[in-house]
Amino acid sequence: MELFAHPFSSYCQKALIAFYENDVPFTYRMLEEPGVGEEFAALWPMKRFPILRDEGRVVLEASTIIEHLQVRHAGPVKLIPQDPDLAVEARMLDRVFDNYVMTPQGKFVYDALRPADQRDPFGVEEARKMLDTSYAWLDARMAGRTWTVGETFTLADCAAAPSLFYADWTYEIPARFEHLRAYRARLLQRPSFARAVDEARRFRHYFPLGAPDRD
Repeated sequence: MELFAHPFSSYCQKALIAFYENDVPFTYRMLEEPGVGEEFAALWPMKRFPILRDEGRVVLEASTIIEHLQVRHAGPVKLIPQDPDLAVEARMLDRVFDNYVMTPQGKFVYDALRPADQRDPFGVEEARKMLDTSYAWLDARMAGRTWTVGETFTLADCAAAPSLFYADWTYEIPARFEHLRAYRARLLQRPSFARAVDEARRFRHYFPLGAPDRD
């Protein structure tokens, strides 16, 4: 298998967690390497990563890549729960983290990359409000929980790890949300995510809002 990705990308980290959880072998096609970007663009004109190529089959989007790994390269860690109700819940929370944590977090980042005269303060304020709401909702959900769904690490936690990691850099999770902050800390201690974070350390200087020394 070939994974077209970049280690500093949140969505690439989401997919990498799934590979590392079950020690699934793959070839890392890093986009900074010569020629890889052109091949990547030919596979997916939208130029959004990660992309997985497995025996000629191209799989787009991190959530789908994780599903594909469970179907075709299953390991002991079942990231999609076998219980159908829990599987639906894991997929639901996966969308919550992508749409209501990572998306507004990205709004801050993309706005910081724009020229000063093209910035969107209204859009950033809307993103701030969305994160405020998401943080409060997630903090209440994580009270008394170790992981987001059931008692085991799932797809939803793969999504949560990079989402909360970067969101806290961008718009810090308030101290009053102690359950959510503790959950983020547990995610950072998970060996699969800790590995992804370590692999990306050398790219932190690219973070436009200033990557902190912590984490």
